[in-house]
Amino acid sequence: MPVTEQEIRRLGDYVGATPAPADFDAFWSKRMAEADQVPLDFAVTPSEIPPFHTCEYLDLWFRGMGGAQLYAKYVKPRAARPVPLVLQFHGYPGASRSWLEQSSFAGMGCALLAMDCPGQGGTARTWRFAGTTVTGHIVAGLDGPVEEMYYVRLHQNIRILCRIVRELVGIDQSKVFVNGASQGGGLGLACAALNPGLVNRAAILYPFLSDYRLVWELGADLIAYEACATTPAGLTRTGRGRTGGLPSWVTLIAKTLPIWFAVPSSSAQAGRRSVPTRDQCAVYNNLTCPKRRYLFEGYGHEEIQDFDDLILDFFGREAAEL
Repeated sequence: MPVTEQEIRRLGDYVGATPAPADFDAFWSKRMAEADQVPLDFAVTPSEIPPFHTCEYLDLWFRGMGGAQLYAKYVKPRAARPVPLVLQFHGYPGASRSWLEQSSFAGMGCALLAMDCPGQGGTARTWRFAGTTVTGHIVAGLDGPVEEMYYVRLHQNIRILCRIVRELVGIDQSKVFVNGASQGGGLGLACAALNPGLVNRAAILYPFLSDYRLVWELGADLIAYEACATTPAGLTRTGRGRTGGLPSWVTLIAKTLPIWFAVPSSSAQAGRRSVPTRDQCAVYNNLTCPKRRYLFEGYGHEEIQDFDDLILDFFGREAAEL
């Protein structure tokens, strides 16, 4: 059955299947402090795409946790004054989109940074774990110290990227926005929560990376979650809550940060082959900031063009009033 507004309202009190552990805040405070100790080491250079009179296409390389080399596409409009910046995060397990697609934000007068999650997109570049690079990232490092799990390191590396953002010339630091869908939605919300004072607003579409216990209980450990099915049951059921607690993270988001949130309504989205609707509701219900949710009929786990178009106002005209 397709998701309906009535079903969304019925889940209005649902806040997740796994409570945050007692040391959740302390754990992440320590991880962010570790990331802050990494000396900033980055370079911005022209990409292989020639610049236009309207914007430049740049490569941003930076050194992350453990000396990892990380990469982000950087599109910067030519402007006489500082411009807004969009931090864009991609879906799992892909990579940042083409320069052509990323150019859309330059047309709105916004710069864009789109970081590649290391080891995703079928490449071993910047990937430090042995084995496949196509899937399995959500459990990478699970058998070792929790501090060294894939997503712990990724959130720390995003923290370092956010420190770099504050150093970039020509960026309006009062207008830094987040955009992301699926894994990118989860990373975007975590970025806003773990880097207070930087992100001004966020557009989020069906965020992945949350409520792992619910996914297990629903039998939805397929596609993006399929690695959970091959993990020892005891570890999967406990969920290592410090790393998979997106509903807990979003409670850290500044209460003044506006978020627009999109939920697809097709039966495919309601089923087992995408981010469960209840999962999404857990994230949304935990948000205490100004928020607006849009329900889009007929969509599953794909791009929603109408939501993209809403971002024109949310990041463009409304942001111009800040």
